[in-house]
Amino acid sequence: MRTPWADGPEYVTQCPIRPGATYTYRFTIEDQEGTLWWHAHSRWLRATVYGAIVIFPKFGSSYPFPKPNLEVPIILGEWWNRNIIDVMRQALFTGAAPNVSDAYTINGQPGDLYRCSSKATTKISVKSGETILLRVINAALNQQLFFSIANHKLTVVEADANYHKPFTTRVIMVAPGQTTNVLLTADQPPARYYMAASAYATAQNAPFDNTTTTAILEYQNAQSGSSSRPVLPQLPTFNDTATVTAFTSQFRSILPTNVKVPTQIDENLFFTVGLGLINCTPGPRCQGPNNTRFAASMNNVSFVLPRRTSLQQAAYQNIPGIFTTDFPPVPPVKFDYTGNVSRALWQPTSGTKLYKLKFGSNVQIVLQDTAIVTTEDHPIHLHGYHFFVVGQGFGNFNPQTDTSKFNLVDPPVRNTIDVPVGGWAVIRFVADNPGVWLFHCHIDSHLTWGLAMSFLVENGEGMLQSIEPPPPDLPIC
Repeated sequence: MRTPWADGPEYVTQCPIRPGATYTYRFTIEDQEGTLWWHAHSRWLRATVYGAIVIFPKFGSSYPFPKPNLEVPIILGEWWNRNIIDVMRQALFTGAAPNVSDAYTINGQPGDLYRCSSKATTKISVKSGETILLRVINAALNQQLFFSIANHKLTVVEADANYHKPFTTRVIMVAPGQTTNVLLTADQPPARYYMAASAYATAQNAPFDNTTTTAILEYQNAQSGSSSRPVLPQLPTFNDTATVTAFTSQFRSILPTNVKVPTQIDENLFFTVGLGLINCTPGPRCQGPNNTRFAASMNNVSFVLPRRTSLQQAAYQNIPGIFTTDFPPVPPVKFDYTGNVSRALWQPTSGTKLYKLKFGSNVQIVLQDTAIVTTEDHPIHLHGYHFFVVGQGFGNFNPQTDTSKFNLVDPPVRNTIDVPVGGWAVIRFVADNPGVWLFHCHIDSHLTWGLAMSFLVENGEGMLQSIEPPPPDLPIC
């Protein structure tokens, strides 16, 4: 809150930190408890530059569940044998989809289902009867992931640093950018059990990394010298949307008494989110489907980052020519979003367009997946805010019939929502944090193709009145 210079995305709130240079992020934690994470936000460097941020309850207060015996971050990652910047550059040059990863990881290790990885498999030691809090983070670059532990139930208690009403499940799905805290009770016969993660992939005919990463849950009183392979959990098939829907539909937040879901809406926005194709002359730079280049957009605008300065610096210093504030509040053309879309709508326009939000306004955004190229679930992340997820569904959003089904009592509170494949999600928030805030798909290939936009939240006549001046060590371009 009120420290937008500490947000970090390149060319949005700052220019990238130059090689060998430093920048110190300073911010105050307010009204947040649980698991968040930090990561690079420059090109695709977050593939390996990331870590957990754990916010404990204040002194004198406690969790809304019995205190666990042990707390362990579980960071799910994605690994390429090649330099990730080379993978990105090749995709940008060819216009085709990037090469898929070579492995997934748990706390930096692929696990012993991959060749050459058995000696360094992540192991977590537990005692029979203990309760363990696993702080699960999906830091993968481009892939939603299922996660499960053999023969053990998981009780979900928190997501994206917001407590939720507990529910029990055998498997969770975590999208890139999301965190999910689960309680695990060591109530099985003493032995070794795999925890495992594998892909949830919904794009039709799109290649993906179909491998499985593992770590080992090891009971301390298991038979010593046991070298038998641990039990493997039964993970869902890669396109099991029914399991994902059953899981996500159980989230209900525990809202503080002073927090209310906005009911009077000042800004009612409708954003399509999805892929596109750019027509080009056949050649080495047009290796997408049918000699095209992949693109992505919100409301048919493919977002282009500036290079001369950051958006926030331009807004703060009133530098002209860096961005415009004409991002469309609704799609320029209405169409059957999840049906058979005319090819005339497949090519987006490009631009650095922001949308202005008045400080304190109540905002509702309908996020609608499209069938352009393919339907696909998209993890959409809003910087600078948490939001209420008041509704989700499949097909085209219908305000006449779907609005009445909104949960305005205890909706999930998140900072990243995985918009259902071929479906929609509706979020609400109060624009009470001034600054320039990126709103984007957390699949980095989609972000690079333009699946993003930015909000400009002003206070009074301009941002000069509402945020602190940029720190002296803020990177410049």
